[in-house]
Formats: sequence, C-alpha cells, structure tokens
Amino acid sequence: MVSPPVLLLFILCSCYYIAHGGDDEHRSSVTLEPRRATVSVPLVHRHGPRGPSRNSDKPSFTERLRRSRARANYMMSRASHGMVSAREDDANVSIPTHLGGSVDSLEYVVTVGLGTPAVPQVLLMDTGSDVSWVQCAPCNSTRCYPQNDPLFDPTKSSTYAPIACDTGACRKLAGDHYQNGCTGGGTQCGYAVEYGDGSKTRGVYSDETLTLAPGVTVKDFHFGCGRDQRGDNDRYDGLVGLGGAPESLVVQTSSVYGGAFSYCLPARNSEAGFLALGAPPGAANATGFAFTPMKRLPGVATFYMVTLAGISVGGEELDVPPSAFRGGMIIDSGTVVTGLPHTAYNALQAAFRKAMAAYPLRPNGDLDTCYNFTGYSNVTVPKVAFTFSGGATVDLDVPSGVLLEDCLAFHESGPDVGLGIIGNVNQRTLEVLYDAGRGKVGFRAGAC
Repeated sequence: MVSPPVLLLFILCSCYYIAHGGDDEHRSSVTLEPRRATVSVPLVHRHGPRGPSRNSDKPSFTERLRRSRARANYMMSRASHGMVSAREDDANVSIPTHLGGSVDSLEYVVTVGLGTPAVPQVLLMDTGSDVSWVQCAPCNSTRCYPQNDPLFDPTKSSTYAPIACDTGACRKLAGDHYQNGCTGGGTQCGYAVEYGDGSKTRGVYSDETLTLAPGVTVKDFHFGCGRDQRGDNDRYDGLVGLGGAPESLVVQTSSVYGGAFSYCLPARNSEAGFLALGAPPGAANATGFAFTPMKRLPGVATFYMVTLAGISVGGEELDVPPSAFRGGMIIDSGTVVTGLPHTAYNALQAAFRKAMAAYPLRPNGDLDTCYNFTGYSNVTVPKVAFTFSGGATVDLDVPSGVLLEDCLAFHESGPDVGLGIIGNVNQRTLEVLYDAGRGKVGFRAGAC
C-alpha cells in the first residue's frame, strides 16, 4: 500500500544563468516514511560552486546560448514533426533539428540516491525530456564521459534488474521511440535517446530503487543504465526526465503525486529555490497562483504548453494580434532565453528599446538588444508581463527575469505560425506549477 501523497521539496541553489504507464509487472511504486510531511534534497546550478563542474572549463556565454538555441530548435522540430527512433548502429541524428548543436543546455542538478544501498547521483533536471539515465559501470573512456563521481555499478545493488525485452515496459518504450532493440544476448531491453547534435545515451533499460530523500523511495523505477554516451557533457552523473510521457519520473510517480510538480528557479547563486513533486494543498484554487490552461501536442506527450494572449512593457500592452501567438509556447526548464514568434518579438524589442533609450546599446553577436551600463549607478528596467489565455497575467522578475548579461533575454523563434519557448530566465523567482491532472499551469510570484 502506498501512503497518502506528500509534497516533495527539492532545495535548489541558483545559478549564474541570468520531458508510467504500462503493465502492472513494471509499475513503479512510491514508499513514504510514516508521518513524513515534507522532504528535501539539494538541487544546484550545474556550473555553480556546488555543481558537478568543478573545473574552470565552463562554457562561454556564446556557447551557452548556442546550446540553448540548438535545444529550442530541437524541441520545436520534434513538436512539429515528431521524433524518429535511434538505431543500434546508426550514428545519424535521429531527432529533426534545423540548426543542430547540443541540447545539453540544462542548468540545474538534483542529488538523489540510486540502488540498494543508495548511491548518490547528481542528475540534470529536464522538463523537456522523459527518459532518466545514469552512466553505468563498466564503461571505458571512449564510451562514457568523465564525471566527478564513480560510475553507478549495478552489480553492487541488490535491487537492480534489467528489463526484459518481452515485457510491456519494453514494448511501451518502443512505442515512444526510445527502444533500441534487445541487448545482453537478446534478452534485455535496450534504450536509445539521441539529441539535436547527435549527442546521445544508449544502454539497458532497467528497474531500480530511486531514493528521493530519506524515507521516500520509488521502487521499480524505470531508467536507462547508460553504456554509451556521446556529445557535449559536463561532469554530472546523468539526467532525470520530468516531461509528460510515461517514461518520466513525473508520470511514473503519478499514482501518488497526481502527475503534478513545480519548481522555482532563483535569481542568484546565493539564494535557494526548489523542485517539488506533488501539487500544493488546495492547488485547484491555490492562493497566489495565476492559472492558464495546459495544452498538449497530439502524439508528443513530452512537452508542456501554454498560449500567450499578450505582452506588456512598462505597463503598456503591445499591439500584437492574438494570431501572432497561435502556435503556442512550450515552457522549458533547460532553454535559457525565450523565443517569441516574429510579430511579437519585433513589438517587444521596439517597446523595450524605447523604454531603455537612456542607455547606450552595445554590439553582441548572440543577442540583439544589449546595453552598456558602465558608469551608471542606477539602471531602471521596465516591467515586462505575460498575459495568458484565460486572463492570467504574470509579471517577470526585474531585472533577473528580463535581462541576461545586460541583454534582453528574448530572441525571435520564427514565423507567427510556429511554436515559441518560454526559457528559464523569464521563469526566475516564479513558482511554475505543472498540474497535468487538472490540465493547467500556474505561476506564483516571489516564490524564491
């Protein structure tokens, strides 16, 4: 029996930066410590002082934006065209993308325990993917990238089990285009996830006990035991997928937490935020939240979408017709800057530049509205607000939710008929609640 749902809180340190069903035989179950109301584990920025990248080789600002834009293009391509399965011996990019580059743009990591006894694993948090995975031993340097922690060794866990090919869990994986045939002499279920530039993870789809916090475990958690990782990676141990497909942690634990989760991304590295599994008490009418309907794409369960209805700058609504937002907006924790359709972006850029006319523009090859604030003791940045379908209006944090390295944290995503993406800069200090069970997304200001 599963104990009553509780709210799981994952403490998150900020950053620089200014995506289960199946048969009963493979259904995950959650075990909760009696009388435990809340639990927490550290979650930090991947390049922060407590993150996995402890060397000085952090990506440049240009490289961070390149990865973010590549990730955004991959997501929009997948949302528009679906995803193509990766094959065992196929090195080609299997997910359509327009610009290529890396989708390894995720900025926050959580430390959880995997196996019995539990071994700490530092995992990237990703709302834009579903399959969770870690690097597993044995794996040589040509197949696995260097990480700070020892590779997870499944032979040392009493609860590890590879998922067999002839099971509902493996067939479901194939149906979601992540299956990679059979391994281990034709008996074990193989998985493969390949991202926008060909960076990928492949290995054995497996069952294990996942410890989210002391006394809170997910038994029979489906994850990838990675034996072949390629591409641009830092020194983290793997990834935890929070998308909307059956393979994600969110869906695997939905019998307890209702498929709901939220997070708050803090504005500065010295501040704390959180990732929470489960909706806040009374979430249907939670005080302080502004709600808008959640949209889903037919055939692509991973992404969480909303519809923008308007944007204002300095309290003045932009003259943008509703048709400019008809493609919808994906909300993503890993994309950095927000991509707006052509008409909306041009209107925002013009209004923002007008409001900031007192400050000199400076050239920047990455973003097109950047300022030189040298010599200014005080800088006034106009408030930017989003209005969503249903009337929810959300003020972005100023300046951390609007500016990135003194640049407007937006770019043009493409024509008005296409998708846009709300990046993590715009989400700073907001609690963003993804409540798939109730079909809504909520925003609460000043949450961290």
